[in-house]
Amino acid sequence: METATNPASGAYVYPPGTAELRWTGETCTFFLASGEQTKEAFSLIDERARRGEVVPLHQHDDIESWYVIEGEIAFYIDGKPGVLAPAGSFVHVPGGVVHGFRIESESARYLILTTPRHGRFYRAISLPSRPGGLPPLESIEWAKIQQACGDFGVDLKGPLPDAS
Repeated sequence: METATNPASGAYVYPPGTAELRWTGETCTFFLASGEQTKEAFSLIDERARRGEVVPLHQHDDIESWYVIEGEIAFYIDGKPGVLAPAGSFVHVPGGVVHGFRIESESARYLILTTPRHGRFYRAISLPSRPGGLPPLESIEWAKIQQACGDFGVDLKGPLPDAS
């Protein structure tokens, strides 16, 4: 099935696996809806990550909501210890709240609904896939992530508390 678009209305359909695919380390990110595609209404991201993948504690003014499709994720929000969110869980973090998370199951898949600006941040800290959806051969440089944090208002606060 081909991607169907209607430039006049802005409507489009991505069959499975056809959205833009990028990688941050071993985490693969499908960009389902960008600010440009939604007339700056929202961004929607489909991520797949493996056990132990961590997003450190950070803070920004953009809202983020997660819907866990597969696996289990421990969320650390607003100074609270990790709250386990299994498949079917919905997590919402308003702008300005310190948060981070860790993949606790063998793998996890989750949707992230966020602002167009924060969607652009996700793109800035990732690299395009190689043909066939393979991860890039190079790694994202820490300096590039730090630059993106500055550009998009993401304040890194530190590592997640110990899981034990």
